Amino acid sequence: MLSMGVGLFPTEPTAAMCSYVRLCEDLGYDNVWFGDSQNIWRESSTVMGAAAVGTERIVFGTGVTNAVTRHPSLLASTWATLAEFTGGRVALGIGTGDSSLRTMGLKPLKLAELEHAIADLRALFRGEKVAEPTSGAEYHLNYLPGPIDVPIYIAASAPKILEMSGRIADGVIVLVGTAPHFIEAALRTIERGAVSSGRTLDDLHIVLWTPTAIADDSTEARDLVRAHVSRVAIRPLPAKVDPALEKAIDRIREQYNYYEHMNPEAAHADLVPDELVDLFALAGTKDECAQRLKEIESLGVDQVSIVPFVRPGQSREGTIRTFADIVSGHLA
Repeated sequence: MLSMGVGLFPTEPTAAMCSYVRLCEDLGYDNVWFGDSQNIWRESSTVMGAAAVGTERIVFGTGVTNAVTRHPSLLASTWATLAEFTGGRVALGIGTGDSSLRTMGLKPLKLAELEHAIADLRALFRGEKVAEPTSGAEYHLNYLPGPIDVPIYIAASAPKILEMSGRIADGVIVLVGTAPHFIEAALRTIERGAVSSGRTLDDLHIVLWTPTAIADDSTEARDLVRAHVSRVAIRPLPAKVDPALEKAIDRIREQYNYYEHMNPEAAHADLVPDELVDLFALAGTKDECAQRLKEIESLGVDQVSIVPFVRPGQSREGTIRTFADIVSGHLA
């Protein structure tokens, strides 16, 4: 059965973020994923800790963090503490690093560096010692009573990281859009990595990450997600884009501003044509989104995690409720 997740960028005060989490738990969402980009959003670990208070079921994750601004010792301690507090309701989402690094002129990790960081995190969660790469000194989490289980999800869109995710991750947060041929290509690539480590797709939890806007006016809905679509479209993807759209993608790549990352009113959003929105987002009327969700469900992903977009100052509650209605009505 297709499960529901929601990606929440901490663009609003912590009290508002906590309210969204309580709403998601009440509506039956399985996961809530918090964006982690310290220069443009509020501090994710603080927000997650506050939002976890009073919850009983929903699983907390990052969508996603990195091992540069977050040293592996800090990541391990954060997630061990959150796992302890929530009774294990955690999912550590990690990637090579995006706006959290680029807003400071830093480069994302290489895949081998990310793989090494994940290996260190797993060792730390087992209570083992790891070597700090700069000093060479060994360190460990001194307060763990024993090994803990913190599943690690990798955010992936390009073929090489999709394949690596299939090989080493517990789950994959797939950022390739909503068009069936992109999703199918991504799943084939993940599966190739899984097979190389003696696993199958059934051994991984596949989360499809999609910018989402649901409105009576399809044009308005598309406008709301253009900024997020621009970020997805300029990444390397597991399948080819129509050559006619390549020029638009090149223009977006040239003008992308990381301090307006995911901002619906970012200047680079105006460069995104409708054709790209239809490939990379869940945007339109309730009926249009329900139809696209039907197509997605048949492809074999485990969860669709929406990133609800509204105008600045508006509440994301309506989109969160409407998507839950679509899923419950479809499954019924």
